Amino acid sequence: VGYLPQEVGLFAGTIAQNISRFTPEPDPNAIVEAARRSGAHSLILKLADGYDTQIGDGGAQLSGGQRQRIGLARALFGEACLLVFDEPNSNLDAEGEQALVNAVHDAKKRGCSIIIMAHRPSAIAACEKLLVMRDGTQQAFGPKDEVLKQVTKPTVVGGQQAATPLRTQTTA
Repeated sequence: VGYLPQEVGLFAGTIAQNISRFTPEPDPNAIVEAARRSGAHSLILKLADGYDTQIGDGGAQLSGGQRQRIGLARALFGEACLLVFDEPNSNLDAEGEQALVNAVHDAKKRGCSIIIMAHRPSAIAACEKLLVMRDGTQQAFGPKDEVLKQVTKPTVVGGQQAATPLRTQTTA
């Protein structure tokens, strides 16, 4: 199981240690592969010491987006077959969001099951099925496009009708 929490918790140590979950004697190729799949490899190489960069307690030396990308690499490390992402794009810029979408597509091609909890629509771009919850109760479940039609309600904005999605969305 690979898990990416909304608030990524990193530990004092190197980027490589954090990606490998402090595995004793991890395969360096597996660390790089996880970073490549997460789209973090080039970001890591730009840091002073690359994969050996010390990040400090909680990843203090990194921006929120960098922590999120390292957390994604950690979730992908070790060929997990079930990935659980909680607000995986909460700290990402456009480049980071694209890397996330690419990572989800890649994981699906490798046969992984992925559960994404999200409020931002961009996080569900690669999802096939959608479960919408409100106040702990299921509102809709099924193919993403069908569910989105069910849960959007028409509103009038500037004299024109626009669709307004529910704010709480959980995807699977």
